[in-house]
Amino acid sequence: HGTRTGRTALLLSYGAAGSAPEVSLPVGLGLDAELRPHPARPRATLGERFGPPVPVAERPPGVSLAEAAGGYGALLAEDPWLDSRPVTLDGVIPVRGPDGWQLAEPSTDTALPLPRSFTSTSGLWRLLAASGGRPVRVFGECGHRGFQPLAVWEPDADAPPLALR
Repeated sequence: HGTRTGRTALLLSYGAAGSAPEVSLPVGLGLDAELRPHPARPRATLGERFGPPVPVAERPPGVSLAEAAGGYGALLAEDPWLDSRPVTLDGVIPVRGPDGWQLAEPSTDTALPLPRSFTSTSGLWRLLAASGGRPVRVFGECGHRGFQPLAVWEPDADAPPLALR
């Protein structure tokens, strides 16, 4: 999430054939760097770095489930092949629904499903532990399969986000 621009991008990392991709940024660190927009919005590649990664206390602003789904729908209208978009949800609680795990928004009685590929990993248990039944802020990818959580911030804590992968 760009602290100056307010925009969120999904950082792509490439490697030449036979070599590993560039090391990705650890969760909870900020980096003063240039992002180069990728033709498939909202993706970007890392450009010039102006300093080393450092811990940040600032949390990206979160949006509602309706805003997340609406934003994905708007991007999907531009690019029908778009799989998902990066987004930070705020005020959601992980709950078990009739068809599996989901992130529910108690204030609107709405929910987004969590993909089975996530619910069969330890990331689900870290998400549940961080929430403790309370609303949390979660960063991930919103798409046609629901919401894929990547990081969570514990409520009322100044701790860095917890990686869910």
